[in-house]
Amino acid sequence: MSPSNDVTFRLPRDRRSVPRARALLHAVLDTWGVGQETLDNAELVLSVLVTNALRVPVPGDRQVGVRIARSVVDGLLRLEVSDAGGGRPEAREPGEDETGGRGLLLVSALAHRWGCEQRAAGIGKTVFAELKAPDIVAEPAAREVAAVMVRAGQQVRVWGAWRAVRGVRVDQYAAGGPVVVLELDNGPALGVHATEPLAVQTGECSG
Repeated sequence: MSPSNDVTFRLPRDRRSVPRARALLHAVLDTWGVGQETLDNAELVLSVLVTNALRVPVPGDRQVGVRIARSVVDGLLRLEVSDAGGGRPEAREPGEDETGGRGLLLVSALAHRWGCEQRAAGIGKTVFAELKAPDIVAEPAAREVAAVMVRAGQQVRVWGAWRAVRGVRVDQYAAGGPVVVLELDNGPALGVHATEPLAVQTGECSG
């Protein structure tokens, strides 16, 4: 998968991170043209993976990493959640008196494939799930996307003109949620909520 086909962000170890992750996923999959059934399944799977990562016993300042990626050719959606904890999650059959412990059974039922890998950099692990998504579409030359989807090298329509994006970063989460800061070729940096829609295009700027 090329870099233009994936989105990454980090979440604080806070219960509000689960609905935030779902909101960001929704914004990304709307851009990719994913159907409602795939969206519903992906939200359930991501909720389980993020919830499990938040329960891992690690220092409170360690964040949870999320990556949403697509393969148009294979018709697959890949969800990854990373944490700094050890061990490997396993789906298990909970006892009759247990009210929890069924999350990974749900992931196993909904995903085409899922598993756990050691993080490529740093300590901890990455739990991933791949869902079949034959309705995923390729990106048009100009489109409207959530701010979290914007990449350096693209153009964004702001202040009535197209501006080249020189850099993108996500600020620390606050009460209002994640803020994407766009470093532009002209004018001050632009800070917008991660799910706010922006018009983007590739290539040279036009008026």
